[in-house]
Amino acid sequence: MAVTSQSVSQPVSPQPFELSRSEKILTLAGVLLGMLLAALDQTIVSTAGPAIQSDLGIPASLYAWITTSYLVASTVLVPVYGKLSDGFGRRRILVIGILIFLTGSALCGLSRTTMQLILSRALQGAGSASLFTSAFAIVADIFPPSERGKYQGIFGGVFGLSSVVGPLVGGFLTDHLSWHWVFFVNLPLGAVALGFILTRMPPLRREGVRPSVDLWGALTLAVFTVPLLVALSLGRGAPSSEGGGASWSVGLLVVSAVGLVAFLFVERSVREPLLDLSLFKNRVFAVGNLATFLNGGVFLGAIVFLPLFMVNVVGLSATRSGLTLTPLTLGIVAGNVLSGQLVARWGRYKPLMILAQCLLLAAFAVMGFTLSPESTQGELTVKMVAVGLGLGPAIPLFTLAIQNGVSPTRMGVATASATFFRQMGSTVGVALLGMVFGGMLGSAMATHLAEATRDAPEGLRQELQAAAVPGGEGAGAGEGAPGQRAFDAAALRARLAGEFEQRRAALPPGEEAPRAALEREQREAEAAVDRMDLGIKRAFTEAIRALYLSALGVAALALLVILALPELPLRKSNAPPPVAE
Repeated sequence: MAVTSQSVSQPVSPQPFELSRSEKILTLAGVLLGMLLAALDQTIVSTAGPAIQSDLGIPASLYAWITTSYLVASTVLVPVYGKLSDGFGRRRILVIGILIFLTGSALCGLSRTTMQLILSRALQGAGSASLFTSAFAIVADIFPPSERGKYQGIFGGVFGLSSVVGPLVGGFLTDHLSWHWVFFVNLPLGAVALGFILTRMPPLRREGVRPSVDLWGALTLAVFTVPLLVALSLGRGAPSSEGGGASWSVGLLVVSAVGLVAFLFVERSVREPLLDLSLFKNRVFAVGNLATFLNGGVFLGAIVFLPLFMVNVVGLSATRSGLTLTPLTLGIVAGNVLSGQLVARWGRYKPLMILAQCLLLAAFAVMGFTLSPESTQGELTVKMVAVGLGLGPAIPLFTLAIQNGVSPTRMGVATASATFFRQMGSTVGVALLGMVFGGMLGSAMATHLAEATRDAPEGLRQELQAAAVPGGEGAGAGEGAPGQRAFDAAALRARLAGEFEQRRAALPPGEEAPRAALEREQREAEAAVDRMDLGIKRAFTEAIRALYLSALGVAALALLVILALPELPLRKSNAPPPVAE
């Protein structure tokens, strides 16, 4: 099968951008600052979420939209920015994206109602799509494929590191200033980034490439992606909505299917498509994006639900559970940077992809088969580092492979496609893994709670079951927040002890038989609380194990796709790739 990388309408030998070393360094500094803005914003807001919800009175049904509106806008516009940057130049599109992002940030900080905040977050997302796409495309513009890996690894490392720094900065600003400052802090950072980009970065625009805007393609892509992402968010965030949420989701999926058909029709018929479907004849492009989609499906799912286990099984606070993800994040950062350096040294990316994927499979298998209600924080730290090392190389290596397989004139489209499919995979993966987690948690909770309260008195049984509200099945799981503990056994024991103490104080002096009966009743009640606590820990353990075993299956499918990925030699210059027959 022929592997083609360019259509006949593209220039055969586009000239590479010639920049001095200082220009490259200053350009990278500005782009890194811009990417840091978007990366920090994805994590810094999570810590401020409860304060925002309390201050604005955001109902539980809308809380997820603080994140969903950002994600939907960002995902939809990624291919648009990629196409525009190929025609209008990277600098212009990057500056426009930063200005939109900073405007959204200011409006978020000034928001006084739920709807204002949700719409402002969508505007932020519209700007962030340019920052992510431009960052990797600019690296591809100024470095040949043989050198790109180490720089893209650094970019991925900055992204991963922001997930550690973001929650800490967000918590500090929320506690010492207000939640508004988690958005206002973007303004000075953005001003510095704009200063670097406007004064030090060249336009990075190819002469002879005609700018074009495929409006119908953008519109039909929005009709495809927006209802799909909203439907998946509804299915993930509203498990108690019964028939209403389900009917809305089905309707949105139908609209999404219509949008997909319309998008494919438009892209086949317009002269300058948003996404040239002929690129999918290129096996590197097609297989690489499929692998990116699958790996994106397990990337967030492996991270989002783990704090629920830390809170409800290990017994950590919500804040500490978020911090315990640091080892996993550092593993991702190390995997990003190390894989980028190795691919630049060895000149090959596929062996590293296979090695990282095998490590990821082993880490998912360990998580899926060895987690138990007795698991400790120290034990999980080692396992999370292994998961991070397996996940880390995915971002730079797949992007590098896809970029290496297309003409430099298609670099923006190729980079945007990798980002788009990764984000779509993450959204679909979190939704599907959330269904696995929620379904297993619900059935396991019912089984273990029935066993735990079987011999308890009727009044105590109802009290225990009312106290066992699974924090991970509702908002916590749906929104990806650590949540609150499903069952606080210590607090319930203390309350029961106080009640029994009052009952003992009310007994007449010298009445030993009633006192002994009361002591026995208290021991039985405390034993029921202990059984309930263990049952809930078992339910959460079974749910999280089912999630990781499901992720194991998706990662195994991704490995098969990676094995089918052709490996083209990493070019020493930005000349077009060879046409492989």
